[in-house]
Amino acid sequence: MRPAFSVLFLTTLIGIGQGLLVALSVGQWIETIGWAPVDPNGNFIAYGAVVAVVFLGLGLFASFFHLANPQRAWRAATRWRTSWLSREVLLLPVVMGLGLVYALIQYFNVQPALVTFANGESVTLGLVVGTVAALAALLLFVVTGMIYACVKFIREWASAWTVINFMIMGLASGSAVAAICANLEGGVLARFYLFAALVLTVVALATRSYQIWLNSRLALKSTLKTAIGQHHQQIRQISQGFMGSSFNNKEFSAPGGRDAVRGTTVAFLFFAFLLPAALMIVALGHGGLVVLASAAAIQYLGLLVERWAFFAQGQHVQNLYYQGKA
Repeated sequence: MRPAFSVLFLTTLIGIGQGLLVALSVGQWIETIGWAPVDPNGNFIAYGAVVAVVFLGLGLFASFFHLANPQRAWRAATRWRTSWLSREVLLLPVVMGLGLVYALIQYFNVQPALVTFANGESVTLGLVVGTVAALAALLLFVVTGMIYACVKFIREWASAWTVINFMIMGLASGSAVAAICANLEGGVLARFYLFAALVLTVVALATRSYQIWLNSRLALKSTLKTAIGQHHQQIRQISQGFMGSSFNNKEFSAPGGRDAVRGTTVAFLFFAFLLPAALMIVALGHGGLVVLASAAAIQYLGLLVERWAFFAQGQHVQNLYYQGKA
């Protein structure tokens, strides 16, 4: 399939925002149960939630460049009963709204205690709102991944690993940004977020590599024989669907062919996972904010390449007929 650059930015940017919201909520729970000292002013979480909303907003903005008729964008939300895309359109603003409310509660310190533990720590309004925002963000990962995993005739996408990898890569990149925010604000959870980002990056490398291996072993269910209902052993196509360029040739074939897909696969494994993981290890050894920021920036660029390869790897069954132009 031909990747749409607006969708590349949409899925990667909102992935960072979602992962950041989850990281902030987890960090606040760690403080609440006493595993880490409490941030006295809560500004780190407030500013982090604002950053998450900004990433989500940038992703939403990028999505408009994929619309042929932006004035009809509202129609995308009307099929929520059957369409994963409609569910994403509805859920994304909800996550953004929850993230913004979370930021305001933390910044203005509106923290009435709802439940108090034996150790004196309390479940506050901010903690509850943050948890709901994190759960909504996790649900959004599932919804976004299912947009592609439900397309059964593109077998490279039609797998639970599509959803799993969208989620793990988003959590990894979001945790890296959380570590940067915590460092800038002097938060006590900076090393926790950095370690979480490192672990999630390594896990993402393993799960994404496994999906690549599974896809390399896929056997096509549709062939020229099944397409025409003929089981002769010597069937071959001697003319193409179009002798010149057409929509079918452009939109359902990877630019550069299979060689480009293989090349970008090697590239994203290095830039999205291996190199950022190495830089995170250096940062854990007191490598500094610059090293951490470099790791996050390189990882994001690598994830853009990963998403390009994800879409380009998908092989539409129509290519059995609309083969490459002469």
